[in-house]
Amino acid sequence: MLLISVVFVVLMVVGMPVAFATGIAGFVFFVVDGGMPLSVGVQKIASMSQSFPLLAVPFFVLAGHLMNESGITDRLLKVSMVAVGWISGGLAQVAILLSTLMGGVSGSAVADAAMEARILGPAMIAKGYGKGYSAAAIAVGSLITATIPPSIGLILYGYVGNVSIGRLFMAGVIPGLLMMAVLMVTAYAIAKKRRYVVADSTKPTVRALARATWEAKWAIMFPVALVFAIRGGVFTPSEVGSFAVVYALAVGFAAHRELTLQKVWRAFAHASSDVGLIMLIILMSGMVGFATIYLQVPQNLAKWMLAGITDPAVIVLVILVFLLLAGLALDSTVMVLLLTPIFVPIVVKVGMDPVHFGILMMSIVTLGGMTWPSGSAMFAVCALMDVSIEEYSIESIPFIAAVCALIAVLVFVPGIVLWLPNLAFG
Repeated sequence: MLLISVVFVVLMVVGMPVAFATGIAGFVFFVVDGGMPLSVGVQKIASMSQSFPLLAVPFFVLAGHLMNESGITDRLLKVSMVAVGWISGGLAQVAILLSTLMGGVSGSAVADAAMEARILGPAMIAKGYGKGYSAAAIAVGSLITATIPPSIGLILYGYVGNVSIGRLFMAGVIPGLLMMAVLMVTAYAIAKKRRYVVADSTKPTVRALARATWEAKWAIMFPVALVFAIRGGVFTPSEVGSFAVVYALAVGFAAHRELTLQKVWRAFAHASSDVGLIMLIILMSGMVGFATIYLQVPQNLAKWMLAGITDPAVIVLVILVFLLLAGLALDSTVMVLLLTPIFVPIVVKVGMDPVHFGILMMSIVTLGGMTWPSGSAMFAVCALMDVSIEEYSIESIPFIAAVCALIAVLVFVPGIVLWLPNLAFG
């Protein structure tokens, strides 16, 4: 396993795309291990694609792009502006609330951050907000999409770790809302201290908020409908992805009447690119996943960790710190695919619910996308808003610290995460 890790790290350092670095590292295992036929490696690549639950990924990606093309973003932005635009740091509050609402549409932190950087970034800077503060609020705020259903990361975690995706979706709701709350409080405290201009100083009336919410009702109902469809047994998590596509088309053509054939084609083009990237990484991870199990890495690592530490909560904290450090260099999708089979058996052995751990893991690995040196969301936002990495990094510290404090609380109070899925599924 050491050889696989070294090859992977070296290839990443020299700039090899993630999917190919993963594939080559896995192929090295079959070349070096003389007792293992190369055909097994090819079979493992093919077998990764033969999964019914994995169908949820391309469907949800396509549904997200169709939703974005159907005018939903503008309506959700209006709701956010009316609801929280008047609070100190108004546009930062709007960005965080919009991330929460968009989490139920896009399912991708990077996509959400890039969209908000284009729409809200210039307005925030024009209103006198600091560039670093604006970029940090947008980028770190997009972390909420890691838990709000339908999170693509939770689908992959559930698939690889053999964990109920329906329970994961339910479990992500309360942590996502709590993450929104702590980030909004952080944005408020900083804005109040710096006296940043309020986007709209007039408090909204109930009528104005109700009108904006009604106009965005189809977008707001989307994640709710998904959760209830899964809980009610109407669809499996894989089937609900195809329902999401039909729902997005119906909203775009019939409800909002903004979707055209040209926009549908554009959504398919963007979705094809995203799905191709994600699936290539998933397929190539098949060889590394097989090597991990064959070499008994989870068992050996569990034996080492359990021998050195006896407190289950401390073991989980050590794993989360490791994931945080690894997330500084690796893409969250790669980490979920490669590390879930290693750590899920460990947390189960120490008595932790894998659903609880899944929410914590997705929050941590996605947070890596907002941090130096290789955060994809960080680079996207900084490039679109012309913000230096140094300025962003300094301004993001309070937001990241707030998120880490919340995750620490969730570690020791599992009831916050598990209450809703236990209520829904028993």
